[in-house]
Amino acid sequence: MIIDDVSLTLFSWDGIPEVIYGPNVRQPAGSNVLGLLEIRTSDGAVGRSFLGASGPGADVDAHLLLRNLKPLIMGKDPLARERHHQVLHGNARSASIRAIGAIDVALWDLGGQVAGLPIHALLGTYRDSVKAYASSPMHLSTQAYCDEALHWKERGLLAYKLHISGDTAFDIAACTAVREAVGDDYVLMLDAGFSYSYPDALKVGRAIEELGFLWYEDPMGQWSIPNYIKLKQKLDIPVMATELPFGGFDTYAPWLLNQATDYLRGDVAFKGGITTVIKTAHLAEAFDMNYEIHHGSNSINNAANLQAMLAIKNCEYYEYLLPEEIVSYGLVEEIRVGSDGLVRAPEGPGLGVEIDFALIERKKLDVLR
Repeated sequence: MIIDDVSLTLFSWDGIPEVIYGPNVRQPAGSNVLGLLEIRTSDGAVGRSFLGASGPGADVDAHLLLRNLKPLIMGKDPLARERHHQVLHGNARSASIRAIGAIDVALWDLGGQVAGLPIHALLGTYRDSVKAYASSPMHLSTQAYCDEALHWKERGLLAYKLHISGDTAFDIAACTAVREAVGDDYVLMLDAGFSYSYPDALKVGRAIEELGFLWYEDPMGQWSIPNYIKLKQKLDIPVMATELPFGGFDTYAPWLLNQATDYLRGDVAFKGGITTVIKTAHLAEAFDMNYEIHHGSNSINNAANLQAMLAIKNCEYYEYLLPEEIVSYGLVEEIRVGSDGLVRAPEGPGLGVEIDFALIERKKLDVLR
């Protein structure tokens, strides 16, 4: 069995809402391009994934994937995922981490199809469900955060994370108001979206530490390691970094060597696939750290992240990003949180998802090979 075809069907992702997640992350309303990546074998097996997000669309990465990465896997054994991981990441300069991640996810899906097993079983299942938290957009009033947190608490979600403005006074007020609204026992987190200077990060960190927040995510720049070292030494609340930069397994080394973060962070799109996610989760486990997995930027990546979560011990929460339409498109049935606040993998081999081929055909823009 060898890989004998790689194709990318580009289709329109319509109805994307306008959303702001902080001063550095803004998503305009409108449409974008999503890509259905299909890797086919000489035996008729097919592995699939999505390329693209409501932000950077598939058209950004499509041609580099097909021109520079496709030749590296054509004619090769589709089950040799570790070999492909090494070769693809070795050629990251000629494409993108998002493109590498899409190929890796499709190869894992293909492997599951061949074996007749879900990906988490191929990896070695640890559990059958994971807790979920609602991950907010940025709001313009403290009341909006409170209303949203209470809504999702009533829906059964077990935690709530605020994405905030970067204005320290407003951000502290919002965190304080939400804590008062949901009560002392409800789990809260803060994602600052790389928006603070070190003095401001320390100020906000001390405030949410007093409020009993679970973690403090990305308060400063993505490579501000010296300041993260100082911040981590001064705060008791766990600090979370490493969601960015886009990159592979090796990007985590300086954070661990410098003890600059309490958690590691990543996902299949930002770090280049399920293979990188699993490697990093096991690395974090060796340091008695959690590897909290970021949302996947599209529906299939969310499913891929979930499959990985079910095969590791050291990830506590599934990120359920709001509004739901910003990462959900192209499946017959999207991943949803149960009334018990838990997320379970869809049944079936590989990713286990049912792709909405009828929608893709209606919205089809091009087929690239």
